Order: sequence, then C-alpha cells, then structure tokens
Amino acid sequence: MEYKDYYASLGVDRKASADEIKRAYRRLARKYHPDVSKEKDAEERFKEIGEAYEVLRDPEKRAAYDAFGQPKPGEEFGPPPGSGYGFSQSEGHAGDHSDFFESLFGGVGSGRGRTFRSRGFDTMAGIEITLEEAYAGTTRNVAMQRVEIDAQGRPQQKTRQLAIRIPAGVTDGQRIRVSAQGDPGIGGGAPGDLMLEVRLARHRLFRAEGRDVWLDLPVAPWEAALGHTVGVPTLGGRVNLRIPKGSQTDTQLRLKGRGLPGNPPGDQLVRLKIMTPPATDAAAEALYQKMAADLPMNPRQDMEG
Repeated sequence: MEYKDYYASLGVDRKASADEIKRAYRRLARKYHPDVSKEKDAEERFKEIGEAYEVLRDPEKRAAYDAFGQPKPGEEFGPPPGSGYGFSQSEGHAGDHSDFFESLFGGVGSGRGRTFRSRGFDTMAGIEITLEEAYAGTTRNVAMQRVEIDAQGRPQQKTRQLAIRIPAGVTDGQRIRVSAQGDPGIGGGAPGDLMLEVRLARHRLFRAEGRDVWLDLPVAPWEAALGHTVGVPTLGGRVNLRIPKGSQTDTQLRLKGRGLPGNPPGDQLVRLKIMTPPATDAAAEALYQKMAADLPMNPRQDMEG
C-alpha cells in the first residue's frame, strides 16, 4: 500500500512539538473545512489532515508510526509481520481512514461508505468581571458569533446569547469550559466547547494575586506609633484590624480567609502606608518642631557608611 507521510500532510517537521502539530492542524482544518472552503479538494484534504492529526497528536500512535522509519512517499509499504502494532478503535476527527492507517492501527473497518464526521473546534473568548463578582459569583450574558451551515449548505454568521455562570472564587486568567458551545461539528459530529478566559477588572482599592487580595491602608502616625484598631474594607464587608504599636510604612498584616473563596480560601494582605499631616499653619509647624526636639531619630541611619 502507499505510505502516508503524516508530517508532510500537516507541514511540520518530524521533531515538531505537540503544540506545533496542534497549531498546524487547526490552521489547515479551518482552511479546508468542507462546509466553508472554496478549494476543489477540500473534503479529501480535510480527511487527510484529520487522519494525520489523529496519529501525531496521540503519543502512542505517533511512536508506533515513527518506529517504521520514513519510506519514500508513494512506495509500497506494509508493517512487519508480527509487529504487534494496532489499536482496537479510532476516535479521531476524520470519519474515514486510509488503508495505510488501518494497516497500522486496525479495527476501524474499511471506511468506505461511512458518513464523514468531525468534532467542532473549541472556541476561545475572554470575559472581564469585577473583584466583587469574582468573590460572590455571578451570571453574565455573553454574545458569541460563529459560522453555522444553513439548509442549503451555505455558511452563515450567527450571534448567540449565552447566560454563563461564573463561580465564586474564580481567579484572574482562569478558564471556564462551557460544554458544546464551540464551533459546530461536521456530519453530525459533536460541537466543540467554549473556553472563557476570565480577566479581573482593575479595582480602586484591591489587587488580586491568585486568591489573595492586597489592600494599601493609610494610617495616621499616631495610629502606627501607639497602636490602634481601625475599620478595614474587605470583599465580604468591613472588619476591624488591630494595628500593632510601633508599626512602620509597608508593615504587612494578614486577614485570614478574607480573600477570594476557594479550598482553601485566600487571605487579605494589608500593607500600611503612614500618612503625614501637612504643616499648614504655625501651630502645626510648632508641633513638628517640638516632635523633632523631643523625639530625635535618624530615619536614614541604615544608609550611612
């Protein structure tokens, strides 16, 4: 039988990574998709690249294919007798397979007369939510556009409205899979999934790192010097925080479990920022002068040689 160079079918090197193979397949599959392609040989090319991807994406199948070396394209080829290579059933994107494929992997039948079937592509999209929505969870209506095939077989651009449930505790960059809401399949094939990548909108007070939430908290000099209990905002409401006596700017305090929910939940990290009152009148200047005289200190002593 005729040898099939699956690497050539996808236009990749024999040392190509799994990601490179996937990218090549997606590019070619979109180009030769029988429902949208204008190429005369679109269906045959789509089957060809689907069969190549089915083999090269599977580490076991790829290793078996590579083990037989690299005969010249077109020369007669057959697996060595008793080689033991074979798979009981194929679950690839293409519905038909070549004799070459079946000789190597077996168990899929001749493929002649069967319906051409392919699973649809997964679709990527982004969604931006607030930190408050990430904390409590929310439902968002998302408008998605995709190509659908009408009764006459013509591609049509359609807009769908989806109500997407965003779970509580979702983090920045996390992906949410929405089953069967990606591109439609071919010949009754299953649709792909929708992959939503979450982005957290910038917040005026908080900054999220994973499930932890950071807050810069302004404090007065006497609150830091003497110690004080102050009210602090969190995503779950205001709580009291004890500022230790003698705290300095950039002192970090932790509110356990007050970040984004999860298992375990994140914490809220509070970073103190000491704010100095301005000397706007003579009385304020006199007070600062008295402090300089009564509380001598050199804040830069660690910088001196």
